[in-house]
Amino acid sequence: MSSTVGVSPKPDLLSATAELVDINSVSHQEKALADHLEARLRAMPWLVVDRLEDNLVARTQLGRPQRLIVAGHIDTVPVNGNGRARVDGDTLWGLGSADMKSGLAVMLDLAGCIQEPAVDVTYVFYVCEEVAREYNGLSRLFALRADLLAGDAAVLAEPTGGVIEAGCQGVIKLAVTVCGSRAHTARPWMGVNAIHRLGPVLSVVTSYAGRRPRIDGCEYREALQAVAVSGGVAGNVVPDRATLSLNHRFAPDRSVDEATAALQALLAPVLNGASGDGVEVIEQAPAAAPGLDHPLLTCLAAQIGVAPRAKLGWTDVAFFAERGIPAVNFGPGDPTLAHTAEERVVRAELEAVRAVMGRLLTADPAG
Repeated sequence: MSSTVGVSPKPDLLSATAELVDINSVSHQEKALADHLEARLRAMPWLVVDRLEDNLVARTQLGRPQRLIVAGHIDTVPVNGNGRARVDGDTLWGLGSADMKSGLAVMLDLAGCIQEPAVDVTYVFYVCEEVAREYNGLSRLFALRADLLAGDAAVLAEPTGGVIEAGCQGVIKLAVTVCGSRAHTARPWMGVNAIHRLGPVLSVVTSYAGRRPRIDGCEYREALQAVAVSGGVAGNVVPDRATLSLNHRFAPDRSVDEATAALQALLAPVLNGASGDGVEVIEQAPAAAPGLDHPLLTCLAAQIGVAPRAKLGWTDVAFFAERGIPAVNFGPGDPTLAHTAEERVVRAELEAVRAVMGRLLTADPAG
């Protein structure tokens, strides 16, 4: 069966993105944009559209042997003086222009123009990616209707500058607590200063040399950072308790349990369990393997012509990887501009990503 790609007239993806930017969708306020997207998708009779809360799933049902999931979050961070779209030549400025309404515009154009793709396609538009994981729309969809997210591989339209960012690193947030005993600051030898006891812990963190494993040709760089310190009783009291908050990014060749065990082994020499010292895992999120050996993602990489790079942060590809669906990040927009007042996207990048995805969806998966 032949594939049809609507390319005449050439879509104005910059204007399409500007239209989406002008619809407010700060996290937890996505209804208006979800309504807009639902109306657009339901006007495409070749798609089966489901809405759960403000999450949308639109699927082709052509009986193809493989199914690709193309997903993007519809929420943004709060407005930072950039709530309205502004087009200056071939550049669009505005909240979400890079992260990630440009990706949504590409998804909408693909859904509307490619009626008979060579693989079945599931387009997912979901809420609350920019806030706590408990609100994440993709997580909600997996919990409520995992059947809607069945597929062989996935592409998240996160801003990557038009280059594949493969997989993602995992995250562990720890609270390291050390204990002492109170005393008057005029007689500190009568107590043990817990804040001072953090010194050796900080020394271990400072000297940490992160692993840099290469997986599927992508180099991941592990990191460990102290991000907060708390402690103290009063200005004249030796503190008996202090807590150091740590953020650890680990490569996808380790599970959460393996990464946690490695951290505990690293910190053990400078902690004293008998004194009440301890390590508590506050939050954790698994890493995602690159998945570049999957034929659909191999084909995507070949279409781009630029070597994939590792995703050093955490993204929602991990939700798919946890369920055995290899996934990559690929979309228009400079990720370093996300969440800034200078957020913007350029026309050429939009068109380049659209062209690559169009070729992927219309290519013979067996060829």
